[in-house]
This record gives sequence, C-alpha cells and structure tokens, in this order.
Amino acid sequence: MEKTIEDPPTSAVLLDHCHFSQVIFNSVEKFYIPGGDVTCRYTFTQNFIPRQKDWIGIFRVGWKTVREYYTFMWVTLPIDLNNKSAKQQEVQFKAYYLPKDDEYYQFCYVDQDGVVRGASIPFQFRPENEEDILVVTTQGEVEEIEQHNKELCKENQELKDSCVSLQKQNSDMQAELQKKQEELETLQSINKKLELKVKEQKDYWETELLQLKEQNQKMSSENEKMGIRVDQLQAQLSTQEKEMEKLVQGDQDKTEQLEHLKKENGHLFLSLTEQRKDQKKLEQTVEEMKQNETTAMKKQQELMDENFDLSRRLSEKKMIYNALQREKERLEGENDLLKRENSRLLSYMGLDFNSLPYQVPTSDEGGAGQNPGLVYGNPYSGKTTFPFQLEGPSDDICDHTLEQQQMQALCLNCPICDKIFPATEKQIFEDHVFCHSL
Repeated sequence: MEKTIEDPPTSAVLLDHCHFSQVIFNSVEKFYIPGGDVTCRYTFTQNFIPRQKDWIGIFRVGWKTVREYYTFMWVTLPIDLNNKSAKQQEVQFKAYYLPKDDEYYQFCYVDQDGVVRGASIPFQFRPENEEDILVVTTQGEVEEIEQHNKELCKENQELKDSCVSLQKQNSDMQAELQKKQEELETLQSINKKLELKVKEQKDYWETELLQLKEQNQKMSSENEKMGIRVDQLQAQLSTQEKEMEKLVQGDQDKTEQLEHLKKENGHLFLSLTEQRKDQKKLEQTVEEMKQNETTAMKKQQELMDENFDLSRRLSEKKMIYNALQREKERLEGENDLLKRENSRLLSYMGLDFNSLPYQVPTSDEGGAGQNPGLVYGNPYSGKTTFPFQLEGPSDDICDHTLEQQQMQALCLNCPICDKIFPATEKQIFEDHVFCHSL
C-alpha cells in the first residue's frame, strides 16, 4: 500500500455509534492469496456523501476502535455523485503492505470524522488448497465455535458496560456533530433545488457551505482531541488502580504492624510496672542508706571534734612538757654548780663527807644512793627530803605521760615536722610523709 506522511483521521467512537450500512463492499473473497495485490470494490448508498479525508482500512476481526487498522488507502472522490457509475468505486492495496498471517480481516470505510460507514465480511490471507473446495465441520467444532462466539459476546458485553461512561462523554459531541451534518445535508438539498432558480446566489451559498465545512473540521479536530483525552484518562485510571492496590496492601501491612506493636506495648507495660515496683524498693533502700550515711556523718563529725579537742589538749600538754624539760635542765645545771661548790667547800674546810653532821636519808627508789656527791639528794626523786620545798609538777608529768601514750595510740605523729594526724587519716599521713621526701 502507498502510505502518505499524514495518518488517517481516527477517533474513539465505539461500534454502537457506527453506521455500517452506508457503504457496501462488493465481491469480497473468503481469502486472498499472499503476494498479490488486493482490489477492494465498494458502493455508496443514496444518502451518503463522501468527503476528501475518507479512507478504507484493513482491520483484524475483533477490533474496538478505528485506530487499530493494519493498513489503509485514501478514498478517491467521484466527479459527479449524481451519476450512477460514480457510486461504484474501488481501491487497490499493494501486496507489500498486506498482512502476512492467516488471521481474519475485513475492510472498513471510515469518514474524515473517524466514523465507520461500512464494513465487509471477514476474509483471510492464505494460499489456496484443496480444503477450500469442501469444508467439513464436525459437531464438536461447531459447538466450540458457538462457545467461542458466546465468550466473544460476553466479552463484548463487558466492554460495552465498561465504555458506558465514555459513551456519555462522547454522546454530546456526537449529537452536536450529527446536528451539524443534518444541517449541512439540509443546506445542500436546498442549494440543489435553488440552484436552477437562483444562479446569482450560488456564490453566497458556496461561501456559507465552506464555512460550515470549516466548522465541521474544527468539530472533528475537537472530537479527535477528546479521543486522545479518553485514552489518557484510561491510562490514568489504570495507574490509579495499581496505586490503590499498593495502598491497600500497605494498609494491611500497617495493620499487622499495629497489632504487633500493641502486643509489644502490653509486654512493655507489664515490664514497666515491675520496674516501677523495683524502683520504689530501690528508692526505699536509697533513703535508708541516706539516713545511715547521715548518722555516720554525724558520728564522724563527733569523732573529728573529739579528735580536734584531744589534739588541742595534746598540744597544751606538749608545751607544758617542754617547759618542764627546760626547767629540769636548768635545775640540773644549778645542781652541778652546787656540787662543784660543795666539793670545793669541803676541800677547803678539810672535812670528809662521812664526818658531816647531816646525813642524807636513804631512799627505797635509790635516788640519793645513785648520786652520792649530792648534798641534798636527787631533786627529782619523789621521796627525797630537802631542807627546802621544791615545787614541781611531778603528778602532772605522770598524767601528761599517760595522756601522751593514749594520744599516740589514737594519732599519727610526723617524724619530720611533728605534725599530728588522726589515726583514721592514715592515707593522708602517708602522703604527708612522702611529700617530705620529694
């Protein structure tokens, strides 16, 4: 077939709105041999007027819209429609563009508005064989064909039901288009009647006719756009159905997750209740520990105060001890002086110690016996008799020594700087001693 650059005009018009009887196809064979050209003969009915953009297409049987053509040829307009021979027309399809399979096809006449005006009987493209002479069909095949026809009818009915919404959208456009076509046919009929009587108005009517044709072409273009829009809406509907299925599946998954989360929430609530009970027990334990810690702190503070008081008393006793030690050294120095003076006087007087009228009494503690050179005995002996009374803190020294021994048991004394630390602060005492070695 010789195709042109421009595609034939089509539309989304369905089968119910087609007028198959306005163009009749003649001499259609049951099959055509592949490799040869095919001549399509057709006849216009009395009320049908062909137009420039009409075309004839080859369609596979079962087609739904005129866009499903396999190939097509433009229709040649007759010169005079009133001539009877002009009603008989034909087009030739080249073998190169014809189908190569053995499916059933048919010729369809489509006008420039995309409306089917005629359809032929089905035929095939296959080589001739002996079976074409006599065809024997068994009862099973007939039943199978009838069953197939029923299924096709059922499918057709389903398609009709699914296209009701689209038919409603196109019905208004079709009604308006039909109205314009009827007006055009009326004007053409009036033009023919008045053409013999009023020749001078011919130009006026032709101009108006051209305007109507332009309007009709505009309506055809709009109809084609509506067909494209219908296809787009169908594609959008299919996409939305898929998205709806995904959303339903997602909703089911989320419902399952929600049930699972509810179960986990119940377990967590039970666990939280147990944890709260444990927390209350821990809080009670912490409160008891705080009370014990407060009591221990009070006891520690009391011990520290007592330790501080003992340290203060120890310092005072130490000061007294140092004063007594110095007094002892002074008295020992005076005693040595008296000894030397006594010896000098005895030597000067030529007297012996045994011939002295005064004898130093003996002492059980051995104070005078241990110091025979002393005239009055050891001044630090507790029971030595002196001609004069020597005042001294002998009893206080004994008490101080006892207290010092007790404090040494409770305190730690630095051997370097004599700093005193409580026995409870042993680590601080060790760190202090270690600092002296740095």
